[in-house]
Amino acid sequence: MTTGRYLPVGRSSCPQRGGLVSRRVLGYCVPLALLLGAAGAGPAAATALYTVTGLKFTVQAGGRTCTVDADLYRPAGVDRTHRAPAVLATNGFGGSKSDGSTDAIGKAFAERGYVSLVYSGLGFGASGCLISLDDPAIDGTAASRLVDFLAGKRAADDGTKADFVTLDRKGDPRVGMIGGSYGGAVQMATAAVDHRVDALVPLITWHDLAYSLDPNNADPHGPVPGAFKWQWANGFYLIGESQPLTTPNLDPSRINSLGCLHFVTDACDTIRTLNSGSYPADRTADLLAYSRGVSPVSYLGRVKAPTLLVQGQADSLFNLNEATATYRTLKAQGTPTKMIWQSWGHSGGMVPGELNLGQGNLESTYVGTRVLAWFDRYLHKKTGTDTGPAFAYYRDWITDPTRTYTTADRLPALSQKLYLSGDGKLVDNRSKVTRGSRTYTNWAVPTSHSESSLYGTLGLPDPAPYDTEGTYLGWTSEPLARTTDVVGAPRATLKVVSPKAERTQHSGNAADKLVLFAKLYDIAPDGTRTLVHRLVAPVRVPDVTRTFTVTLPGIVHRYEKGHRLRFVIAASDDAYFGNRGIKPVTVVSAPQDTGVLELPVVGR
Repeated sequence: MTTGRYLPVGRSSCPQRGGLVSRRVLGYCVPLALLLGAAGAGPAAATALYTVTGLKFTVQAGGRTCTVDADLYRPAGVDRTHRAPAVLATNGFGGSKSDGSTDAIGKAFAERGYVSLVYSGLGFGASGCLISLDDPAIDGTAASRLVDFLAGKRAADDGTKADFVTLDRKGDPRVGMIGGSYGGAVQMATAAVDHRVDALVPLITWHDLAYSLDPNNADPHGPVPGAFKWQWANGFYLIGESQPLTTPNLDPSRINSLGCLHFVTDACDTIRTLNSGSYPADRTADLLAYSRGVSPVSYLGRVKAPTLLVQGQADSLFNLNEATATYRTLKAQGTPTKMIWQSWGHSGGMVPGELNLGQGNLESTYVGTRVLAWFDRYLHKKTGTDTGPAFAYYRDWITDPTRTYTTADRLPALSQKLYLSGDGKLVDNRSKVTRGSRTYTNWAVPTSHSESSLYGTLGLPDPAPYDTEGTYLGWTSEPLARTTDVVGAPRATLKVVSPKAERTQHSGNAADKLVLFAKLYDIAPDGTRTLVHRLVAPVRVPDVTRTFTVTLPGIVHRYEKGHRLRFVIAASDDAYFGNRGIKPVTVVSAPQDTGVLELPVVGR
């Protein structure tokens, strides 16, 4: 593992010489003042770097005829004899090609010499058809038709052709994709159906929507559903349903007469099942099959494009475990892949000094230099380019902004065990475990709070995390003798006793199984409690008569010397649906039979 300043990776960054800031254009460093025509030119002058042309494409996707609304950014000097590689990008959920983030991608890469094609995803902006959750057969196919355009194989609806993109062979353009969240998963959906895509940079996106929206951290990709993440899921549902019907004219392709208004029918059925709070076997099977069928978990075997994964630590929607699962799958099958855990995700705000595609600060940030190097290597085909280490992560305890990232050649392994003692202590040796049992009981309403997407949407401060006495159990360590850095996903092996849950768990409806929430706190010497990244691990216990393992969301956190670590099991969390009925839970501890918490500690 190495630490240090974010130095330019490979040849993707331009040095500053004589006070002149340069940007990379067609692989070469050119002073920005020369590109703008005069030193100090304002933002409007930046259009001299490229032209922007609005285009429409009529495509067939998912059995429907869809109109895709796009903008083509063509750098100055790029033509049939001076070709350039292309970057394809689309919006996050609820956005469009012009939402300030997506168009910023077009501008940023056009300024750096790439032909950029940014478009509104199906069902958003002025693009037609229903919202289909980045389904490879629909959204991936639509994006593939745009790759045809970049290849010169087809024209836009107005006859515009792109005969100036670098080709690997006839009909095969040199093209990469970049974007976040909804604009991240579509990259893998596209690469699964079109192997002409040369490079991917998905940011803060999902691996398995079933896990994202209904997580069960005892069996993340198994047959038992989890706890419905109702705030996030319904927030996105309302965003989708509120998309305008007229842009600019009434578009019947955007109306679903069989269910909800703007989503495909399977997505409508899924959100209804989740909101029902009931999981009968047939509906559960349909829910899981659809959610996973439109997710990378089901089609990564077809993704061959080199992939740089960027995931956020502060993200209760798509946590680090999602990117980790994608990374491990791609790596195991031989697809070139690397991963970065940046600070920001869907939860919390942007951190100064981090990549912000809306600002185009690529050269001045660690993640930005990695992105440029990735495209240098796979789009400019500069085989000597150093694309960086296999794994890198942001450390919020480092105050020097040039040293916040550290790197490793592999993911940290679980390396430290702590044991749940009957007296509420978290001890470092099984022999220190005290015999004992403790019980909590859930209420008819949620009694714990971790994080709420609703407060941010309403512009209100999110209350501090809390747990209500009697509705949770906690185990606390002694003050730490040394600073401890935890990097990765902790794991807990547990056994609980719940006679009522045992009686109902085989009812034929998974909603009758026991639900609990595991989490980690950092307790300061003054008693201040910090819920690490405000993340929890929802669990629907497959069988309360058996031991089960909980994989908590990945974290990057420093426990300072003198602080204590607290592991908590709570009965509920107000961001999720919980138990059906009152189900008291008892945890019994004995030296040879107790719960175990394992931590991925680095630098020991």
